[in-house]
Amino acid sequence: MESKQSSREDFSSAKAVLLGALAPGVNVPTWNTLKISFLMLGLCLAAMLGLAFSSRDSGLVFHVTFLVLITGTLFLLLTRFLAETGLVSVEHQMQEIGLVPGNGGDRSKKSN
Repeated sequence: MESKQSSREDFSSAKAVLLGALAPGVNVPTWNTLKISFLMLGLCLAAMLGLAFSSRDSGLVFHVTFLVLITGTLFLLLTRFLAETGLVSVEHQMQEIGLVPGNGGDRSKKSN
């Protein structure tokens, strides 16, 4: 029983994000990485918007504002999608791919 608990905690964030990219569903480390990426993108776009306003170039301000709107819309859509579908665990994703022997035998019996 303790070996199962210790194996659940052995996943690194990088491995969990890689599994999140390969397996169906989104796990918590992958979602945290996406949120941090959107935060950094937002900071960069805010700096670009500040520079565009200081240069007084209306075309540049329009383009950067459009990028900010696209980024905000994408983040809101991803958040709403995950609120409706929910997050999955890393262990569940590993079982889906077949990396952890677990309920794989039960799954094949159900398909027959």
